[in-house]
Amino acid sequence: MAVTRFFWQPVAVGSPVSHHLKSTCFSLLKTLETPRTKTRFRMENSAGPVSARGLITHVIFDMDGLLLDTEKFYTEVQEIILARFNKTFDWSLKAKMMGKKSIESAKIFVEETGISDSLTAEDFLLERESMLQTLFPTSELMPGASRLIRHLHAKGIPICVATGSHKRHFALKTQQHGELFSLMHHVVLGDDPEVKKGKPSPDVFLAAAKRFEGGPINPDKIIVFEDAPAGVQGAKNAGMFAVMVPDARLDSSLYGPADQILNSLLDFNPSEWGLPPFDDETS
Repeated sequence: MAVTRFFWQPVAVGSPVSHHLKSTCFSLLKTLETPRTKTRFRMENSAGPVSARGLITHVIFDMDGLLLDTEKFYTEVQEIILARFNKTFDWSLKAKMMGKKSIESAKIFVEETGISDSLTAEDFLLERESMLQTLFPTSELMPGASRLIRHLHAKGIPICVATGSHKRHFALKTQQHGELFSLMHHVVLGDDPEVKKGKPSPDVFLAAAKRFEGGPINPDKIIVFEDAPAGVQGAKNAGMFAVMVPDARLDSSLYGPADQILNSLLDFNPSEWGLPPFDDETS
């Protein structure tokens, strides 16, 4: 079956809209008449992508680089390690590593940089670990993370975390944010027995969908928030919608099949997905 792809841009009030577009996507355009920010929608296929977006009932969050500003720590440490070999760490390599399980990203790191003969993936992880241990407890929240989590929880929307981080790192990273993460219905970690493969495999998202009350939840009722290309692809492989909040340094060609792309979680408009609007949202 052929796949139809639609590309959407926010429509300002009073902007001319073709009769065909009005008749096809009226309900979607209504949500975009007074856009909060510049966002891009990339709705794929399905018999009714507009109606599907109106049935969202559950939300899954990635953690690193999405809720917590931890990606900078990985970058800093990996730059230090590569400097010993007179090599530099760039964003094209970082993009390949983001969102994956530790050992998977480690293998990519040593192989792509050409240092595998001098440093094994396992040794790289050990060296990196000693430095990260002191950095993770200082993790700060990303802009808009607290507001969105608290809003969805207050409105009774089931939310959870699905992350590639393992248990030990999760505890360190969330050390200062325990109260906020306690609002999650559950957390699925990268070393969970059900997560056989890391992102872009859908394992972690399918496990997360199963653990909601009354689960497993139908994938097309779930939106996943991600910052990494592998995470976006994993969400789509699970049959879920994906909202991407990429680092500004990530090449746009790596955005992949994200359904919506935001500059920040502050830019997310729940009403566009059929979720309860923020209490301070004006019409």
